[in-house]
Amino acid sequence: MNWFTTPLGAGGAHRVTIPGCRKVLVIVPSVVAGTRLLDLLPLLDADFRLQVYFTLPEPCGATAAFVTAAGGLVIPWELALQHEFDLVLAASYRFVDRAPGPVLVLPHGASAMKSRRTVRHTAEPVHGLDRQLLMRDGKVHAAAIVLSHDRELDVLAESCPEAVDRAVVAGDLCLDRMRASLPFREHYRRALGVEPDEMLVTISSTWTPESTFARRPELYRELPRQARVAAVLHPNIAAAHGTRQVHAWLAGCDVIVIPPEEGWRATIIASDVVIGDHGSTTQYAAAIGRRVLLATCPEVREGSLADVLRDRVPRYDDDLGQAVRVPGFAELVSSRLDRAKEILRAKMYELIGVGEPAHAAPVAPVPVSRVR
Repeated sequence: MNWFTTPLGAGGAHRVTIPGCRKVLVIVPSVVAGTRLLDLLPLLDADFRLQVYFTLPEPCGATAAFVTAAGGLVIPWELALQHEFDLVLAASYRFVDRAPGPVLVLPHGASAMKSRRTVRHTAEPVHGLDRQLLMRDGKVHAAAIVLSHDRELDVLAESCPEAVDRAVVAGDLCLDRMRASLPFREHYRRALGVEPDEMLVTISSTWTPESTFARRPELYRELPRQARVAAVLHPNIAAAHGTRQVHAWLAGCDVIVIPPEEGWRATIIASDVVIGDHGSTTQYAAAIGRRVLLATCPEVREGSLADVLRDRVPRYDDDLGQAVRVPGFAELVSSRLDRAKEILRAKMYELIGVGEPAHAAPVAPVPVSRVR
């Protein structure tokens, strides 16, 4: 749809079917952010008072295709900046300082913190609640900063006390959806073509040169000799190298390649063993009780979720039987298990400035994997 046919375009008021809607803007700088934000939108469904718009601050073919496939009404970033929105949703702090309305920022992985220990111009480690991320020009621009766990409040109070009053400890909606989907495990396995008596091993990889995909590429060729194997790759791998190149690298491997946009959660639920790295997918696998092994794990921030797994989970060394469950890990990911939908919807409607609908907030099972 062209922007000039939307309710915000020239003469748009004469084309709308439902006038007077409150406006919600979804900022999608990447597929990673977009996948997380799509979990939020069902909490606003069935409300004729709201109109949702999507915008891509940095045009990207993969991100544009992702939003189009979701059926989103896309407007240019420049047009979005010319209007005031009642609510802006983001899963990254990029562009938040320019957002045209009150912003709710959601973590785009497990925890609002980062597992990797990175350095930005100093010798001090930084994390996902770093002051440099939260503030621009001496101001906290986000109206609501969503946290997954109470312990993150302490980190926030130390790193950026000006932002504490914006914090909302809401738990993890992604994890809640995965937990709600556990009864459909056999359905997900059938969708992947996995027989009841087959073992499904998923190799999970984040991006960067320290990931499984970079450090242990031989796994994609060797593991299919022992079990059915699925490959769950961080969307940034395809974004950086191209989907064709990723499939070319895996062309000689008998693996089920899961699309980066959706399907990874269903695949993790369907799995018997997950072999991963320091990325969020490994952490979600542990949180829903899957048996896990580590293919690789770099130096990570002390006390992070990845650090906990590095202490408790064996490295994969040709023996799938060493895979372990990590009891209590879900409670480390979220201190509001199965409550994120109510907390997040209440906050979104508070920012919009209208009352919540009478109908309950849904938590739909995650969709099946559409393998390629």
